[in-house]
Amino acid sequence: MKQIKTQDAVGQIICHDVTQIIKDVTKDAVFRKGHVITESDIPILLRLGKDNVYIWEENKDMLHENDAAVILSELCQNENMYKTEAKEGKIELIAEADGLLLVNTERLKAVNSIGEMMIATRANGSVVVKGDKLCGTRVIPLAISKKKMDKARKAAGEKPLLELLPMKKKKYGLINTGNELFYGRIKDTFTPVIQEKMSHYGCELVTAVTLEDNYETITAAINGMLGSGVDMVLCTGGMSVDPDDKTPLAIKNAADEVVSYGAPVLPGAMFMLAYMEDGRQICGLPGCVMYNKRTIFDIVLPRLLADVRITPDWLFELGNGGLCLECESCCFPNCVFGKGV
Repeated sequence: MKQIKTQDAVGQIICHDVTQIIKDVTKDAVFRKGHVITESDIPILLRLGKDNVYIWEENKDMLHENDAAVILSELCQNENMYKTEAKEGKIELIAEADGLLLVNTERLKAVNSIGEMMIATRANGSVVVKGDKLCGTRVIPLAISKKKMDKARKAAGEKPLLELLPMKKKKYGLINTGNELFYGRIKDTFTPVIQEKMSHYGCELVTAVTLEDNYETITAAINGMLGSGVDMVLCTGGMSVDPDDKTPLAIKNAADEVVSYGAPVLPGAMFMLAYMEDGRQICGLPGCVMYNKRTIFDIVLPRLLADVRITPDWLFELGNGGLCLECESCCFPNCVFGKGV
């Protein structure tokens, strides 16, 4: 780039967008990259505080901000998303479908740590709908070295930094446990809560039973539901360490792999997750899922529906940000619950 006085710039080509900001009115480019400056443009540029302007000089070792932003967006872009046009050196990625957004945070950090460039994303694990903004990319200076962009490509790796995975509308079975329910001593208030949460994602309750605290009976019910072809079995109640609570043992007996009994999340410490060999899930839901507005179930459910394998390490990481503040006016998922960094 070459800097020249604005009064001497007639006929020259602007090498960057020139932005006008009017509080509460507009923030947009008055002149775009590539605009040929005319005599009538000079007073406008001066009113915008541009006593000098930059004109583009070809340099085989440098890239314009817009061209570099394209590279950054390509490092992020994956299926089910599209990019906007470069504007003032910035490109955004937009969701083309509903789904679960996954961000490779380690590789994202590696790119951002190079300097003179940035990629800002939604939080890893966000549930998005079609049209939502997923990330923004920008190069900080008006031009950047090609070597630096090559370094960004290497840091990002071969796979895109973002994934947008569709969530399946699964069929599920529900097992409510507890002698107090089985013998009609209390009313079932758990089923409506589960149905509301699952129907939000289009999932269908296929079969539901209420059973006494007997691990053999519960195990048989889990196996029966899985045998009928449901995608997921949810077990409610009986998840504490009390001697009468048999649900964890029943889940362990039915499953091929137990991921965890317990998680560093409040509410939801007694949550249990297990898998069958074919990837279908069995969840043990503690009582807090019934009476707390948001719990660990709200955090893990989108991943279960997107068939993202949940590991013990991922559950352990939930401890950072795993404390729900139980705000009087709940704004989940637009809060920090379950989004530790």
